[in-house]
Amino acid sequence: MSPRHTRRDFLLTAASTAAMTALPRSVRAGVDGDIDAHVHVWTPEVAKYPLAEGFDVSQMKPASFTPEELFAHTQPNGVGRIVLIQMSYYRYDNRYMLDTMERFPGVFSGVAIVDDSASDPGAAMRGLASKGVRGFRINPGGKPVDAWIGSPGMAKMWETAADEGLAICPLIGPEVLPAIGKMCERFPKTRVVIDHFARIGADGVIRGEQLDALARLADHAHVHVKTSAFYALGKKQPPYTDLAPMIRRMRDAYGAERLMWASDCPYQVGPGQNYADAIRLVREGLDFLSAGERGAMLHDTAAKVFFT
Repeated sequence: MSPRHTRRDFLLTAASTAAMTALPRSVRAGVDGDIDAHVHVWTPEVAKYPLAEGFDVSQMKPASFTPEELFAHTQPNGVGRIVLIQMSYYRYDNRYMLDTMERFPGVFSGVAIVDDSASDPGAAMRGLASKGVRGFRINPGGKPVDAWIGSPGMAKMWETAADEGLAICPLIGPEVLPAIGKMCERFPKTRVVIDHFARIGADGVIRGEQLDALARLADHAHVHVKTSAFYALGKKQPPYTDLAPMIRRMRDAYGAERLMWASDCPYQVGPGQNYADAIRLVREGLDFLSAGERGAMLHDTAAKVFFT
C-alpha cells in the first residue's frame, strides 16, 4: 500500500469516526431505538452530486436535507436506524444515498432506483446489494401500467429480488394494486413493500373499495405495507387519528408483523407538520394495538426486511 493510500484511508476513517461520535449513543450503536422505514436525503452540493436531467435546484424543496438535518428530527424522537429511499432528483445515480450509508455504518439501509429498461437490471441490483442496498423502488411514472409492469426488465427485477432476498418497493396509487397482485402471483417468492398505503386517502377521501384492494394483497405472504406519510393522507393534520381505521384495517389483514411505520421525511416535517406527532400515533395513539404490535410496526418488521 502506498503512503498516499495510507494517508487517504486514515483521513476517511478519522472523518467517519468524528461524524459518528457526534451522534448520541443510540444512533452510533445503530441498533437501539425505533426504525424510520422511509426517508429521503439530498445535498445542495450539486457539483459533486449532479441532479438528473429534467431537474434543477429550484425543485429541491427544502434546498437541503442532509443526514445531519434529518438527525435533528430522529434523535430527539428515539429513532436509531433509518431506511433511505433514493431521491428522484438523482434518478439512477444512487451515489449520495450510498455515500451516506457509508458515512454512518449501521445507521442506514437503502432502497435504490435502477433502470428497468436496461438490458440487465438484475446485474445493477446485485451490484447495489453488495453495498448494503436492500430494496428497489419502482414507479410507473407516465407509462401505461400494463406496459410498465409487464416489461421484460420489470420481470427481471422481480426475479432478481426473489433470488437475492431483496424487496421490490412500489410507489403507486390504488389503481395499480391489481397489477401488483398479478406480479405477486407470477413471482410468489418476491418480497414486496407497498409505500404509503398505496396513497389511499391522498385526495382526502379514504375509500373502502381501495382499502379492500390493498387488503387483498395480504393473501400473498411476502407483501408488506408502510403505514407512512401521515401528513399526506386523509385530513393531513396532526394528530392523524382519522387514519386509525385504515391502520386497523391493515393490521387485521396483514398482521403487525408485515406493517412498518415511516415518516417520509423531509415532507413529514413541512409547514404545519412535525415528526413527533407522526411517530406518536403508532407509539401511543392506537388503542387497538398491543405492545408487541407497536414494536413490530416501529422496529421489528423494518429490521427484518431492510437490515438483515
